[in-house]
Amino acid sequence: MQTRVLAFSDNAIAEAARLILEGEPVAVPTETVYGLAANAMNAQAVARIYEAKGRPSFNPLIVHVPDLDAAQKIGVIEGEALDLAERCWPGPLTLVVPLRERTGISSIVTAGLNTIGIRVPSHPAMQALLRSTNHPLAAPSANASSAISPTRAEHVLKSLGGRIPLIIDGGRTERGVESTIVAATGGALRLLRPGPIEVEAERASGETIEAPGQLASHYAPSKPLRLEADNAAEDEFLIGFGELDGDVSLSPSGDLVEAAASLFDLLHQADASERARIAVAPVPDQGLGVAINDRLRRAAA
Repeated sequence: MQTRVLAFSDNAIAEAARLILEGEPVAVPTETVYGLAANAMNAQAVARIYEAKGRPSFNPLIVHVPDLDAAQKIGVIEGEALDLAERCWPGPLTLVVPLRERTGISSIVTAGLNTIGIRVPSHPAMQALLRSTNHPLAAPSANASSAISPTRAEHVLKSLGGRIPLIIDGGRTERGVESTIVAATGGALRLLRPGPIEVEAERASGETIEAPGQLASHYAPSKPLRLEADNAAEDEFLIGFGELDGDVSLSPSGDLVEAAASLFDLLHQADASERARIAVAPVPDQGLGVAINDRLRRAAA
């Protein structure tokens, strides 16, 4: 299969919508990372996502919709979850909520669970695609399963080139880290995955797979990765942070927002270097640093 790359435009969205309605997955930028989108109501189309990514079948997919009204049609969003949705959507928040009956959402999307992960993205490309297809779109990150998440179209092409028909190029993504995932399935809110939005919620145990990003080893480069490094060995590519310089830096000024936006870009760069191993400087485990360290720990697992 030849993979085309088209710059984000009305014509590109029209072509992407045509492919999705024909049952193909298409890579498209969101404000977090690039997503691999397919019609969530077409089981074969969603299966092509799993096929392209080599994704474990027990790891459910996030469904993207254009607005809260559309989200309410497929999931039960009420109470604290509704407050969160009204405050944070459109944006990098995924809510795992009870799945409504007879929604048309394929069971392959939820991995057979009676809950569903829903997000209302803010990126204009994904919003345009949602409105052009007029369907909810299942869209995990557009990379081979367990590989580094893509923040540029070229990352997608390197990982999935030849496996998917089209990539919409919207430049580097703004956030650079996947969405915060919060479960609202009864009782207190539970944080399943930290991300760009900080939420007051209990931290889930992680013993049960309820959402993407909960596998112990995830977002992994092909080389060994050492964390909390204050120097680099001769065969290590060092990713610095703050006052600790490296071959590259997540943020020379110690800005966690800049670090999050740069994280996967720099992991890709380190993975492509001639050195055999990767080392990463300490990042404060607070605020957005919690999400960054979560990704790094999974990458090093």
